[in-house]
Amino acid sequence: MGLIEEIKKRKTFAIVSHPDAGKTTLTEKLLLFGGAIQVAGAVKSNKIKKTTTSDFMEIEKQRGISVATSVMAFEYADRMVNILDTPGHKDFAEDTFRTLSAVDSAIVVIDAAKGVEEQTEKLVQVCRMRKIPIIVFINKLDREGLDSFDLLDEIEVKLGLKVTPLTWAIGKGQSFKGVYNLFKSNINLFNPHGKQDIEEVIEIRENETEKFTKHIGVHATKELLHDLNVIREIYDSLDLQTYLKGDISPVFFGSAVNNFGVKELLDCFVDFAPNPLPRDAEERTVNPEENKFSGFVFKIHANIDPNHRDRIAFLRIVSGVFYRNTNYYHNRINKNLKFSNPTSFMASKKSIIDEAFPGDIVGLYDSGNFKIGDSLTEGETLTFKGIPSFSPEQFRYVINANPLKRKQLDKGIIQLMDEGVAQLFTTLDSERKIIGTVGNLQYEVIQYRLEHEYGASVIYEPLNIFKAFWIKTEDKATLDEFIKRRRRDIAIDKDGKYVFLAESQWTTKVIKENHPDVEFYEKSEF
Repeated sequence: MGLIEEIKKRKTFAIVSHPDAGKTTLTEKLLLFGGAIQVAGAVKSNKIKKTTTSDFMEIEKQRGISVATSVMAFEYADRMVNILDTPGHKDFAEDTFRTLSAVDSAIVVIDAAKGVEEQTEKLVQVCRMRKIPIIVFINKLDREGLDSFDLLDEIEVKLGLKVTPLTWAIGKGQSFKGVYNLFKSNINLFNPHGKQDIEEVIEIRENETEKFTKHIGVHATKELLHDLNVIREIYDSLDLQTYLKGDISPVFFGSAVNNFGVKELLDCFVDFAPNPLPRDAEERTVNPEENKFSGFVFKIHANIDPNHRDRIAFLRIVSGVFYRNTNYYHNRINKNLKFSNPTSFMASKKSIIDEAFPGDIVGLYDSGNFKIGDSLTEGETLTFKGIPSFSPEQFRYVINANPLKRKQLDKGIIQLMDEGVAQLFTTLDSERKIIGTVGNLQYEVIQYRLEHEYGASVIYEPLNIFKAFWIKTEDKATLDEFIKRRRRDIAIDKDGKYVFLAESQWTTKVIKENHPDVEFYEKSEF
């Protein structure tokens, strides 16, 4: 099969939502319907001992939350589907934002009872900035929730999405009877007494009232036919090109935990979702059909397999074909690298591959050569755009609780910081280590992983810092003078760049006014 045919087979997307909307559960059920797994797990359950495939880190299993993006690939309907399950919690938004740079479309999951929540708004805003096509899945229809039309109105107002329902809920909560498939004209009946292992799908046209009544009753039939008339009048029918431009979003209803409504979503997705798209680099736009290989690193994960201390760089293939045991040019370090065991993923499970195509996510074993945003090519210099970094909002001193484990602590901190979920600063005057994060929960995750993956123990000491600014001047003498005068507020990041740690917004304003020749940046890339 040629390059063009391989590209047409591939669908790479992210699943995003507010925490607890059912994102990871939906991921698990998509894998189940795709035949990638035989038994679906549970994110939170006292009875089911199996945890979800995508939440493979020990802390994820214990807390019932996703703290890192998981990559999973499977074949369905002669397509190669690459799912990236992202963290929903706001403290791990950096990982999610970077992941969105590596996908071609997204599925947004919304809790039918809670409606559109804060983190969903932020994530959809990023998708819209990138013009990523979005499909909406309204979840948990087996529970009492908001009116379906009210949910659609909320999605349009809060998320700024123009929507069109492709399936429609028949009732909700105790009266939930199933979903009507508008584009296939059939009803999928809901079984309230167990998982939908076998779907009960009945072909019914909208004018076949007696058939509706037979299966869902008189009252539900009356409501459904009324709703369908309203839908036809209010919402535009789906135009594929409008969806691919990100200007309209199909909506599906279901209950992921019950496997219900998931197959309709998956069938639509593999037909409608875009194939691998071009990517903008600073130098030019790179098209997937180009013969020469290119790709970029959007994520690094230390200890993906704690038994082997693996450090994996996640590479999105942009163009051409990636081959095993072939030299590729690493732009930033100006060096050729060869990879003997590139891998594909099923969460923490890996298998060695010989080749990969645009849209695929490849894991590269890394001894420290890669940083997030790095590019690999066949020799061309390319710097891919849209891989964000963030200025920390929380700061704490790191204190070694076990001096005998200093080497383990130093190694662990360096490797975890390379993942990009937190930043490390070392003060000039005292050489104390400071970890800066976007949210408090990251400190708990770092502490847990240092202990369980590296055998190191840490405690934190609060630090009153407003913001970290990377500093730069055109004149070295000016920079040296500024560092000398503000030495107690200066630190070095893990790449050796100088950082000014501002105590308050007022301090920042005064310092900038007093030192007009010093440039202050909220990100390390300048």
